[in-house]
Amino acid sequence: MNTILDKYLLQALDAYPYNLDEVVESLNYALSYNEKNPMALCLLGQIHAESLRNYEVAKEYFQQALAEDMYTLEVYPKYINVLLWNEDYKEAEKLIDFALTVKGTDKAMLYLKKAILFEHKRKYKKALKCLKLAKTNAYNNQFIHDLKEEKNRIKGKMPKKKTENQPSGEAKKDN
Repeated sequence: MNTILDKYLLQALDAYPYNLDEVVESLNYALSYNEKNPMALCLLGQIHAESLRNYEVAKEYFQQALAEDMYTLEVYPKYINVLLWNEDYKEAEKLIDFALTVKGTDKAMLYLKKAILFEHKRKYKKALKCLKLAKTNAYNNQFIHDLKEEKNRIKGKMPKKKTENQPSGEAKKDN
């Protein structure tokens, strides 16, 4: 029976996000074999978050998936995204901190998510520290390159420092 469930789950994953009708149909078949399958619940959460922008429903599916199996590692980054999009910053921080303790999670990705969380909260120095931790835990050159772009974006948002010769009310002009 698991092979049939896996077949439908793989079909749903393969069709996402290009053919949502096929995804939903395959997920319905998969869930008919096991209504608590964490990967199927995760994909349902992803559909509700990314395609339907229904973050509250998405959160429920991600919570169910983690309740079934906290080692369904694919759930964490997607769930964190939903919490950030929905501006649930306290929940996002708690989930990131917990996920960092779970064996096998992508620590580099989780530190990147934490940096983005701090960026949302306009705590740019903390965000840059998290990017350093992400780089330390990264083992992929492309990911490290992407971190540099994240760093530049965050640095661009930091308030400009005033120079000594400048009157306090004027901002430095860029040429």
